[in-house]
Amino acid sequence: MNETKPSIKKMLTPANTIDWLLRMLKGVLIGIGAILPGMSGGVLAVVFGIYEPMVRFLANVFHKFWQNVFFFLPIGIGGVLGVVGFSAVVEFAFDKYPAQFIWLFVGFIVGTFPTLFKTAGKQGRKPWHWLVLVLFAAGTLAFMRWGETITAGNITTNLFTWLLSGFIFGLGLVVPGMSPSNFLIYLGLYQPMASGIRQLDFSVIIPLIIGVVICVLVFAKLINWLFKKAYTFMYHFILGVVVGSTIAIIPSGVSSWTILVCAVLFVVGVISSYALSKVDERHPHESIF
Repeated sequence: MNETKPSIKKMLTPANTIDWLLRMLKGVLIGIGAILPGMSGGVLAVVFGIYEPMVRFLANVFHKFWQNVFFFLPIGIGGVLGVVGFSAVVEFAFDKYPAQFIWLFVGFIVGTFPTLFKTAGKQGRKPWHWLVLVLFAAGTLAFMRWGETITAGNITTNLFTWLLSGFIFGLGLVVPGMSPSNFLIYLGLYQPMASGIRQLDFSVIIPLIIGVVICVLVFAKLINWLFKKAYTFMYHFILGVVVGSTIAIIPSGVSSWTILVCAVLFVVGVISSYALSKVDERHPHESIF
């Protein structure tokens, strides 16, 4: 409790400045991953070695408080830049080429699946873990299909829906592999959210931030404990959610030349994300849990 704030002079050494900029770049990429359909900010946090200190910090906020604040500050700034800067690209793509855009990111998530699957079995895999994967995939798909019949993908946007959207995004941070964008696309909230962020509409942005903060503070300690106690089960649960939510967002009604374009973009997405995962395997990080 007698912790002192790090000195500014010590923080501004050349080595620390470079490290600060690198962490900000990682934050930008995590922010982009958080807003891209099929991707997960949590997975990119794992890839960049951010996830473990993030969950540890959120599970015990007052332990080494100032060191953690200064460590995560550039990551937070980068994350905001990634979300706000890329939201315009997302809004344009969804408005003009929704099917092609979604197929590209279905490819992204398919390309990351081999790495996620390998990570899930790092501590061994039993037959019943396959059942967990299948049941949660089917359950997620059924839930999202049911949600479509209730909402018809057109929920009225208000304070509550943006708080809920922020809460879902928070889950994407504390549960690696879960793509909150998949759920928001299906609920019809993704495009208006991206538009609100691009236009700096604080009636959208502030509830989103509050929802994220509430979620991570509520679940960080629980998620950290669950991964330590039931690592393999949790990762197969994640795999099930990834599979089910990805199947659910696959667009229908694609025809003529659009089929070829979607197929090419799907392959590009698979190759890109698979190549990224292989590069990361050659530069392994510290064990996550």
